[in-house]
Amino acid sequence: MASIATTLVRPNLIPSSSDLVSPSLRPSLPPSAIRFRTFRKSTTHKRFSLSVSAALQALIFDCDGVILESEHLHRQAYNDAFLHFDVRCPNSTSQPLNWSIEFYDELQNRIGGGKPKMRWYFKENGWPSSTIFEKAPEDDEERAKLIDILQDWKTERYKEIIKSGTVSPRPGVLRLMDEAKSAGRKLAVCSAATKSSVILCLENLIGNDRFQNLDCFLAGDDVKEKKPDPSIYITASKKLGVSEKDCLVVEDSVIGLQAATKAGMQCVITYTTSTANQEEDWQWGLIGGGPGGISTTESCPTELTNDEAMNSMEESGKRDMILCFLLEDPWPA
Repeated sequence: MASIATTLVRPNLIPSSSDLVSPSLRPSLPPSAIRFRTFRKSTTHKRFSLSVSAALQALIFDCDGVILESEHLHRQAYNDAFLHFDVRCPNSTSQPLNWSIEFYDELQNRIGGGKPKMRWYFKENGWPSSTIFEKAPEDDEERAKLIDILQDWKTERYKEIIKSGTVSPRPGVLRLMDEAKSAGRKLAVCSAATKSSVILCLENLIGNDRFQNLDCFLAGDDVKEKKPDPSIYITASKKLGVSEKDCLVVEDSVIGLQAATKAGMQCVITYTTSTANQEEDWQWGLIGGGPGGISTTESCPTELTNDEAMNSMEESGKRDMILCFLLEDPWPA
């Protein structure tokens, strides 16, 4: 069986008519079929015909950036915590620390987990003063306490935002989950975030019934190492009782991609507003580390749709299929 490559797709993407297969060419699918878009490259035309991927046994979702667009909410919660505790770094003592959109987009795709983010930032920019300590913490114990307090306050603030009723799941996620379960596939959510905040997100966004029916749920608290370490996905595979090669991960970040591929799993990347500018990173990570290589369909925004990449994979006999995942399905339900 041909291996499945990782593919990048921008969320809410509605392909043009030239990108879609004529309705008359679409295969008749059973109602329970998982509607992944698997495209085969034509040898004579740059068009794609549709078939269905039936190999996977488990579908594993990241949470932030996949089930919901959340990175801007996390940034808001961090900045609210920095303001609340008057956190001021040595390089900017005139006002409380405030992570910009551009910086946070880069940070969240470099470092997994909230505490590691802050620890890395303070190591790079100097440990801050705050209302928690009269002066910057000087030893490991004080520094750990500072990060713990900031993270706990940030987590509670994030929960308030989620409970406000202003946040919705990304289009198509709930239907995909329901169809996967109906088709007999196992479902899991693996997030690097704090367990309490992920539980709150899932209960509010996918509903308690879907949450309770997950076959596996893991958060950052459940493993020692954060993504890009593959521990969380390896652990999920064991809990699901499914081989890593039969799992498909839906991720939105470079570090998530690295974690999934290091675990030996197939990975689908869906773009978010915070990762849409990372095309060079995707190309490096996917071509260099993804099992079976990588290419994209014409409807995808990256410049990776080149014949050299396709021909290299096809000549090596690794694969001739491209998997394309659309969170918002342009076709009727």
